[in-house]
Amino acid sequence: MSSAPSARILETKLSPPAFAATQVLRDAICERIAASAVKLVLVRAPAGFGKTTTMAQSRERIEARGIATAWITLDRADNDVSRFLAGLGEAVLRLGVEEPRARTPFDAVAALAAHDAPFVLFLDDFEGVQEPAVIGLVREIVEHLPRGGKLVIGSRGLPDLGVGRLRARGQLEEIDTDRLRFSLEETGAFFGLRPHAGDTAAQALPHELLAQLHRKTEGWIAAIWLASMALERHGSATGFVERFSGSDRAVADYLAEDVLAHQPAEVREFLLRTSILRQLDASVCQALNPRADSAAILERLAAANLFLTPVNGGADGDGAWRYHSLFADFLRAQLAREMPGEIARLHLAASGWYESQQRPVPAIDHAIEGGDHPHALTLLDSYAGRFLEQGRMRMLARWFSAIPEHQLREHPALQPIALWATCFTHGPWQAMQQLESSGCLDSPTPAVRASAQTLIPLLLAMQDRHDEAYEAGRLSLARLPTGLPFADSVLLNAMAHILAVRGDQHEAQRLLDAARRQQGSSTFNRMYTESLAGLFDLQEGRLRQATARFRMAVDATHAVSYNHSHGNAWAGVLYAGSVYESNQLLQAEHLLNVYLPLARDVGLPDHMILSHAMRSRIAFHAGDIDAAFQALTELEYLGHQRQLPRVVAGAKLERSRMLLLQGNGPAARDELARADDPALWAREKLQRLPAHELDYLTLARARWEIAFGDARAALDSIDAELHAALAVARLRRVLKLRLLRALALQRAGSLAEAIAEAAEVLKTASHEGYMRLILDEGPAAALLVQRFAHALHDSATARGSSDPILGEYVQRLLQAAGPMALPDGGEPENADAAGTDGLAASEPLTRKEIRVLQLLAEGYSNGAMAEKLFVSDSTVRTHLRNINMKLDAKSRTQAVAIARRLGVIR
Repeated sequence: MSSAPSARILETKLSPPAFAATQVLRDAICERIAASAVKLVLVRAPAGFGKTTTMAQSRERIEARGIATAWITLDRADNDVSRFLAGLGEAVLRLGVEEPRARTPFDAVAALAAHDAPFVLFLDDFEGVQEPAVIGLVREIVEHLPRGGKLVIGSRGLPDLGVGRLRARGQLEEIDTDRLRFSLEETGAFFGLRPHAGDTAAQALPHELLAQLHRKTEGWIAAIWLASMALERHGSATGFVERFSGSDRAVADYLAEDVLAHQPAEVREFLLRTSILRQLDASVCQALNPRADSAAILERLAAANLFLTPVNGGADGDGAWRYHSLFADFLRAQLAREMPGEIARLHLAASGWYESQQRPVPAIDHAIEGGDHPHALTLLDSYAGRFLEQGRMRMLARWFSAIPEHQLREHPALQPIALWATCFTHGPWQAMQQLESSGCLDSPTPAVRASAQTLIPLLLAMQDRHDEAYEAGRLSLARLPTGLPFADSVLLNAMAHILAVRGDQHEAQRLLDAARRQQGSSTFNRMYTESLAGLFDLQEGRLRQATARFRMAVDATHAVSYNHSHGNAWAGVLYAGSVYESNQLLQAEHLLNVYLPLARDVGLPDHMILSHAMRSRIAFHAGDIDAAFQALTELEYLGHQRQLPRVVAGAKLERSRMLLLQGNGPAARDELARADDPALWAREKLQRLPAHELDYLTLARARWEIAFGDARAALDSIDAELHAALAVARLRRVLKLRLLRALALQRAGSLAEAIAEAAEVLKTASHEGYMRLILDEGPAAALLVQRFAHALHDSATARGSSDPILGEYVQRLLQAAGPMALPDGGEPENADAAGTDGLAASEPLTRKEIRVLQLLAEGYSNGAMAEKLFVSDSTVRTHLRNINMKLDAKSRTQAVAIARRLGVIR
């Protein structure tokens, strides 16, 4: 019974306002929107300037030209990533994108990027979206729009979508307040289109008064609209226009009050009482106006085009509307002034109606908005447990934060649920403070006390206090079972993770199996269990199995999934990591746009490190070096802010790796020195922490020695680490260490040994699909793979056979490495040694060319260099051609090597 309302809500979100006969056609603006060859059209103005109407008219014009369009009206609920993606997925299907096969997750963002037919996607009321993850997804849509795609956004404010960069690139069309204002001619046309205009004094408004009214409203459409209704009552001969002054919000309130005062008492009361609703239809309005004929009033208001904006076409014969935003604000303020005692009763009536329709979410929302917290808590008593098991933590946290603590204490069964919600939305520190002040640990209710005690080990582990978490968890395990399936399953999962960190894999697996048996119908705990099982697989080198588990974990938190990007930060960051490892960088970036903000908010140390380092690497690979460094700066700041030294050290390690790839040995060494916290790394050595499986101080030092120091000396350190990793079956770490060993041998000149070592690494990696584990070591690894490819070819030629899986895998690696691989087979640091001794450039390099060379050496892409130098992409290409000619270089890599040897750049 609950599916129909959901479908109805989705339909209203995806339908623009219906065309009304009283609308003035905005031909010039609509043509500008329809004809502009840009990625983003931003229609931005305060309320009441006709943004939605203009966008709807533009959509009709665009569709008349045979271009597919889709529309989404956003609201506060779209700050939930899952809800936003559900609406987006349905909208994308309406653009003609092929519907996914049954049980196949649909990635709407990727589908838009790949759609080859022209389309325009409209997003209205964008100012309601504040969630960084949702904004990040929209930014991603803009960045990856295909050639024929365009986004039109209506907003009261300037959205955080990188509009400055789009403006600089000529990819932004802005329709602002000044463009949206009615001209004098449009104001006159509006009065001519008013219903029954021939019988009103408004039509007879002399041109002088019309001009005066236009000047006083400054073309503000809402004020003109309200004034027209006032004039129908007053007439132009009463001096109304002359008395009218200003065009600010007070004027709109004055006009709205004047219009409201002249409505019949029945209509006036209807308007006030229904102003609390976000969407109007006859049934819910009747619940708030039991003595009125709500259906008849709605039809009358809609026919007169007085106050309502249709939110769907009413194809089912049952229309739905909303109030114009300015008028809705006024009505709610007027309701508070005239009937303050009615507000709670109205919200309660709305809540009761939604409850009768089995729609608990708006029922609880209205109870809380009306200040009727006892009723909200009564509803939560019935539904909160179900929402908790579904993993709807953000919604629960929003509700509980609005309810006074003393009232929550009267519903003891809800207190643990509020703690769980806080933990998984605002992080363990806030949840711990809430737990200590809640009294749950000393509650006279055994179930409350038991649930609170099972939460402690998880909170301690999330704060990176694994030893304390282990001690607390041992005590909690002794109390199982508590009769609370959700809490017991979370405890078993948490302790499995804690024991795995401590290196007790056997006991960790036993607890994980127990959690799987315990979880029952809890989709949240299913997500938690599969995430941990995936981590165990990953540590043991089983990338494919880990990826499958992470995918299951991400999808587990949604019974109806439109997109595999649903879920929460715990599973999402891990899934993004496995996607990244397989070199699906665009998909990994898309997942990070969803999950990185959630990981940051919740504050899981390993997830924070993994997600920010991944974002930095993706940006570095794309040549956006500024964004790569910014991601690490943000990570370091978070570590300091939350007093997590491991997070700070993780940022420094990754920054050192990036500086190393840029060839900046001294700076890379300095970062390693700053990351050297002896107590921290001594503790890490005894633990298995996901963020440091492949990135820890000893390994980073070995990497630096291979690139800039004594490669032979690095072998001793690597061999010791390799022995320790093999002893405890950390096979993913073994792969990385063996790769570094091969790179050390290559740098030391032992090429046959290096190729033999690389062969073992690549054979194992090919079966599991590891890509970034190798590619992230940069040009030296690409050269090693290239040398192995030559040896593999020679061996296959001699034997007359080859390993097709390995051969195809090596080719994929070389293709992905791209310009990192050197066609002449020379060492990156020595590639041009023979040709550069005593050599000078044939012509002096200009200052701009030297700057381009330096940016090229640091890894910037052509586009990023163009932005940084304030020139076009073609100008950058011209500089690069001139540089190659002057240095007699065959490639970008050679140009950098020659310039470094000549001392032109660092």
